[in-house]
Amino acid sequence: MTDTMNRTTFRARILGPSGIALVMAAGLAAPAFAQEAPAAEAQAAPAQSATPQVVMAEEQRAQVNRILVRGNQRIDQTTVLSYLPIQPGDMVDPVTFDVAVRTLYRTNLFANIQLGLQPNGDLVIEVVENPIINQVTFEGNKALTEKKLRDEVTISPRGIYTRARVQEDVGKIVELYRLSGRISATVTPRLVQLDQNRVDVVFEIDEGPETGIAGITFLGNEAFSDADLREVMVTQTSRWWRFFSSNDNYDPNRLDYDREQLRKFYTNRGYYDFAIRSSVAELKPDNSAFAVTITVDEGDRYNFGEVKVVTESDRLNGEFLERLLPIRSGDLYQSDRIEAAVDTLTFAAGSAGYAFVDITPSYRANPETDTVDVTFNVREGARVYVDRINVVGNTRTLDSVIRREMMLGEGDAFNRNLIERSRNNLRALGFFKDVKIEETRGSQPDRSVVNVTVEEQPTGELSVGAGFSSFDSFTLNLGITERNFRGRGQNIVARAEWGSIRQQVDFRFTEPKFMGRDLAAGFDLFHTRMDLREYSSYDYRTTGGGLRLTYPLNPYTRLSTRYFLKSDEVMIPNNYCAGGGFGSSALCDQIGSYINSSAGYTLFVDRRNDPIRATRGWTATLRQDFAGLGGDVNYLKTEIDAAWYYGFSPKWIVSLQGSTGYVSGWNGDAIRINDRFFKGGNSFRGFETAGMGPRDLTTTDALGGKFYAIGTIELTLPNGLPEQYGIRTSLFADVGTIGKLDDRYLVNANGQPNPNIVDDLALRAAAGVSIHWRSPMGPIRFDLSKVISKEDYDKTETFRFSTSTQF
Repeated sequence: MTDTMNRTTFRARILGPSGIALVMAAGLAAPAFAQEAPAAEAQAAPAQSATPQVVMAEEQRAQVNRILVRGNQRIDQTTVLSYLPIQPGDMVDPVTFDVAVRTLYRTNLFANIQLGLQPNGDLVIEVVENPIINQVTFEGNKALTEKKLRDEVTISPRGIYTRARVQEDVGKIVELYRLSGRISATVTPRLVQLDQNRVDVVFEIDEGPETGIAGITFLGNEAFSDADLREVMVTQTSRWWRFFSSNDNYDPNRLDYDREQLRKFYTNRGYYDFAIRSSVAELKPDNSAFAVTITVDEGDRYNFGEVKVVTESDRLNGEFLERLLPIRSGDLYQSDRIEAAVDTLTFAAGSAGYAFVDITPSYRANPETDTVDVTFNVREGARVYVDRINVVGNTRTLDSVIRREMMLGEGDAFNRNLIERSRNNLRALGFFKDVKIEETRGSQPDRSVVNVTVEEQPTGELSVGAGFSSFDSFTLNLGITERNFRGRGQNIVARAEWGSIRQQVDFRFTEPKFMGRDLAAGFDLFHTRMDLREYSSYDYRTTGGGLRLTYPLNPYTRLSTRYFLKSDEVMIPNNYCAGGGFGSSALCDQIGSYINSSAGYTLFVDRRNDPIRATRGWTATLRQDFAGLGGDVNYLKTEIDAAWYYGFSPKWIVSLQGSTGYVSGWNGDAIRINDRFFKGGNSFRGFETAGMGPRDLTTTDALGGKFYAIGTIELTLPNGLPEQYGIRTSLFADVGTIGKLDDRYLVNANGQPNPNIVDDLALRAAAGVSIHWRSPMGPIRFDLSKVISKEDYDKTETFRFSTSTQF
């Protein structure tokens, strides 16, 4: 302090009264640096040059003849003069000097600035440049990585050092540690002076102990226990086993979020006037943890009273909108249902062409009857048309690929329903990590601009790997896939896979907009060998190709047609059938190679709210294939699948699924073993692959069936793991049956019923837990099952895991 005062006095004596004002102004303009060590400051401060003498009285005005800059090393004189609000020939006074000093300080280029006017009219500017930062380092950080700290600070190598910016970064680092639960962390900046006016900035960090949560106590709660309310909060009490969690340390921002969660918890259970009276966090004497006490006022439990919709005009019918509301008078009051009602009304108005509507719910509580009257006030704008559609973020995918998935175009009437379906179309492509569609006001009140923002994700894969599953034992695969070839949306797959049971090579190509129309066309080439001797004493080979066409019948329905020509070969072990072999005719009659020429179609209806993770809606599929357009095989195969989804919340989702199929021969043909249905393994949990259905008791060979019916109920539930782990857990129950061999295979050579062949369409059932993991190696599923109903000859399993490639 004394040294500073001496320097100021010295400058005042040389500069005179006006100099005092300028020096003090310069000192006030310089940012404070409270946490810098005095020694470091002295080390970093450059030597000061002699100050020019000012020979003008405080009220005197004088004219500037020339402007001279001294002390500058890196910064060119013209740069300094470009910032200076004084030009040769100007009349100056102390106020002008004050403005000049402040202007130069605001550039952050200089640590010190002094102006002096010589008797000959020369204005001399003495500057001391701010140092250049050589490097920024951190010392003492263990809880936070250096990368995380560097992302937070604003100073960087080759930047200009200023005390204000360093002090600002000190605050940011302290705040970062505070958010990570280290309340007592301190940061001290230190400077290391280098040559050529350069400095190293070192942040010396004392992280201090992690401040945990000793306990969370509630006062005033009667309807729910402390344990119930703690489950609502993200903040947790500190326990030794929570070493993977960061939610058991003190974070004021997290507690603010928890208070909001508590409010939503109560208001979603009827407590309309719930309030948090106080929230206190007290630090223990040893500074190790906080004790959190939350005082609540639960209030009474309310039901919905009168619920109505008020609109400003008849263009949106209030009575019709009321019927759409998911709220009825007498229902328990729930704040989430208010938000759902606003979304419903907004969507309805958007579907009618009103892009910009303002829906404001108003409330009137009736404490005498414990009811809340809710009025939704709808103020709609003019009917809106799409002015233009902007596509942003597509660095690879062509604009045309994105625009062709939009359900409305430029000039069309705005429709929020079509906007949402367009978003689902884009997400279903699988080309983008995220898709956002937002509307803004256009050039006129009745015009809207639709902004489509996409975030590209990799669509090509080179897969080289090995795997192991309960079915294939082990597999090796090599594959190349590109789902967005040349950014045109074309799909190409080339894959080779070799396993102990299955070996296959296939190539597939799909053009999603064939000839520029809404028609997907593609072809397949394949060769597959299945070694099924472990399950049914035969090998199966198929080689062939096919053509595919898919087109939409309406926005929710697609029809796919196909034609396939393939050569199927069934191989049986030597002595299995001939020369007194013991093999069943249901298998032995299949030996040889056959040409299969078939045509078919698939009708698919999708009414889900989300094509990736559905929480509402249903799907249905009808597949039929007719074999006998030439070739050696004649049959008609029909399969039907359906699924229904209902989400109680984003993490609690129940689904019902059902499937059935039947294949029948014609022109006197029986159904060959490779065309029958086999169920078990991944298709019916709790049973081995081909572990259920008709069987030869002598050889234990699975024979497959002509008919099957399977139903599944599955409940997806939270598992407590972060979403980014990609692990989903569900409870399931499977029930179904399979059977119906051709009559010729149920009798022996004498025409009598064969006691060794069982085919009884018995009911099977199993229940258990499934874990789905989106691993870096591809999707993996673990099934833990308990069989509830089975036949003695069925083959069951308790545990199964399986993998699949990402093609």
